Amino acid sequence: MKNPMRAIRIALIALFLAGGATLWISESIAQPFELRVANSDGPIYRIPIHGVIELGLAPFVERGIAEAARAGASVVILDVDTPGGRVDAAKRIADAVATSEVPVYAFVNPEASSAGALISLAADGIFMRPTATIGAAAPVDGTGELASEKMVSAMRSTMRSLAEARGLDPSVAEAMVDENLAVEGVIEAGQLLTLTTNEAVELDYARFVEGWDDLLGALEVQGNRVVMMEVNWAERVVRFLSHPVVAPFLLSLGFLGLLVEIKTPGFGLAGGAGILALSLFFGSHLIIGLAGAEGLILFGIGVTLLLIEVILIPGVGILGILGGIGMLVGVYLSLLGGLPSGEDYARASSILAASLTMIVISSWFLVRRLPANRRLTRLGIFLGEVTDRETGYTSAVRRGDLKDREGVAMTDLRPSGTGIFGDERVDVVSESEWIEAGTPIRIVSSEGYRHVVRPAESRQEIESEHS
Repeated sequence: MKNPMRAIRIALIALFLAGGATLWISESIAQPFELRVANSDGPIYRIPIHGVIELGLAPFVERGIAEAARAGASVVILDVDTPGGRVDAAKRIADAVATSEVPVYAFVNPEASSAGALISLAADGIFMRPTATIGAAAPVDGTGELASEKMVSAMRSTMRSLAEARGLDPSVAEAMVDENLAVEGVIEAGQLLTLTTNEAVELDYARFVEGWDDLLGALEVQGNRVVMMEVNWAERVVRFLSHPVVAPFLLSLGFLGLLVEIKTPGFGLAGGAGILALSLFFGSHLIIGLAGAEGLILFGIGVTLLLIEVILIPGVGILGILGGIGMLVGVYLSLLGGLPSGEDYARASSILAASLTMIVISSWFLVRRLPANRRLTRLGIFLGEVTDRETGYTSAVRRGDLKDREGVAMTDLRPSGTGIFGDERVDVVSESEWIEAGTPIRIVSSEGYRHVVRPAESRQEIESEHS
């Protein structure tokens, strides 16, 4: 070799360039997304997404992201550990994440399946701890079977668009939804894709972290204050009122209150309780996103037609039937949500059926059982068939002092009329015969408002007959 020093310099330069290229490649693989924070000194908002995803979770996440923006947070971290849930709830959460003013990252801790994968893909980046998994996002119905092709297609398109927005391979996201899709080197057709932490890192879908502290170190916010979001009382109330067990009771109480109010004059406690129950039902379902304007409009039209039938056109006619159908359809639509699956249809049907069953049973109980309750009768809530003195009922003030008093018939007694006894006018009734006005009369019995009289001149004859 003519110039060994030159060869050594060339070898060193090549080694340096190769090392730099290797370092760049490894860095690009280790960091599939750009890390950024809004405010390096701002608090960290940690929002838990645990358990089954339901519509009550969406307002909670939206509130957490909004509070983070107002507080000047550095970053929002979604602590994800869910087997999935409602697609419409996940899409609502994903929209809130995508439009957040503060960077949002998903921490898969340790499962983000189905709707959880959709929410994670909407974030600015995904961090996964060891043994974590993400994927298996195929929508299913109430029986656990794969949903219709329409639902699968909608979910596949959503996942593809989220992956494209982050610059990721969209075929991987689609394979999480549709088992008929194959990704070369990743998964074959006929299997639904679920990625482990290592597989997600290799495909640039996530970044590996050991745990929470390592995640804060990666974001360079380990010294910042952590705000743990918790469900407030209002969100607990809304979730309680929209629960599938509570909703039928609200519907039953609302319908029963309206029925009782229609059948009784004026407006009372039953009508107020019915309106309150229905307001709680529709209000809670509006807040969580189940009920829409179409359900409320149909229900309102149904109530209007029913009132017209009862008040203006008495009888059970076409308006009453249409009103009842409109009310039921309005309630049914308010139980479905935006993207109903087979499970949602089954749940809505079961709630409506349970409500109708409780209404029928309660109506029968009110009509047949409560009026016969002795305690309620004694309290005066219901009137008994007999209103005797022992139960405290009196039709008029008892006038025992009128018995045997004599007076004059002021009018003809045919058999009832008026008699004058001293200076007092008394409504009386003849014992048997017709007594003409001006005839002397005597009261032979006095029971409440009924004063029985006979002609006074027959008194001696009756006494002689008995003697």
